[in-house]
Amino acid sequence: MMPTRYVLKLDQIKGTISFETFKESTQREDSKKVIKKLFEKHMSRVPSILSPTEEDIQLLLSAQCHIGTKNANVRMAPYIYKRRADGINLINIGKTWEKLIFAARVIAAIENPQDIVVVSARPYGHRAALKFARYIGAEAIVGRFTPGTFTNYITRSFREPRLIICTDPRSDFQAVLEASYVNIPVISLADTDASLQYIDVAIPTNNKAKHAIGLIYWLLARAVLRLRGTLDYNTPWEVMVDMFFYRDPEEIERENEAAELEGDFAATADAATGEWAVEGDAEGVAGIAAAADWSAQTTTDWAEDAAPAATSSWEA
Repeated sequence: MMPTRYVLKLDQIKGTISFETFKESTQREDSKKVIKKLFEKHMSRVPSILSPTEEDIQLLLSAQCHIGTKNANVRMAPYIYKRRADGINLINIGKTWEKLIFAARVIAAIENPQDIVVVSARPYGHRAALKFARYIGAEAIVGRFTPGTFTNYITRSFREPRLIICTDPRSDFQAVLEASYVNIPVISLADTDASLQYIDVAIPTNNKAKHAIGLIYWLLARAVLRLRGTLDYNTPWEVMVDMFFYRDPEEIERENEAAELEGDFAATADAATGEWAVEGDAEGVAGIAAAADWSAQTTTDWAEDAAPAATSSWEA
């Protein structure tokens, strides 16, 4: 006979499961596996107000948040939907949304937003991390992470955060490792090949594409603001998702140069058009008449004056 405590837990989780149903299920597989599955199903349920809309799903798909890598970590197996013919692992979008909402609830539970540090060593996550930290009131560390920031109080950059958010467990491993030394919880974006060592909350998504990283940070910031009550659930966020996307500095320079050239060309064209208009207005009909008289006079005067001048010069 199964222990009573298992039945009580199942009653609290499922509500409708009976002891006979549980007993029949344990005959097919181990009881611990059944309990684990029911717990996971219970934890995956979210209120309807937090459920994704069709627009959210379309954004996740268009940003290719579901595209993983050919390699798969064993701890990321629950988040993998299936494997394509070309070997690419596809991430379950439903799991991505569930963990994103769970991470937002963890972030919203921090009373002081300045106790949250967003770390991103990957270049594609610099802009997204800075924007995310700005809108939720956190602090961002982008680029190279200084060793000892969380453990060595002598360094100038020493911090004691209550929560760390990182873009990639591999590129931000130094920050994750130091967080494990001082018992700081870590939220991280995780691809199919990511190692979840020292990661407390993993958001399964594509963390190698600039659009996927920017979209996840944008959705996470919006969810945090909604949970805090700053933003209404029925009101769209005025901040565009494009603000979180990485932009190449060379591309920005090219756009600025193109804009300057267009501005100079437009100014030159306007000036030329203005000059032609002024000259035409000043002359008018009188200018046309003067042009006709000038052609007639020059022809006559040239023939009359040139011949005597030539004759006098030869005679002299």
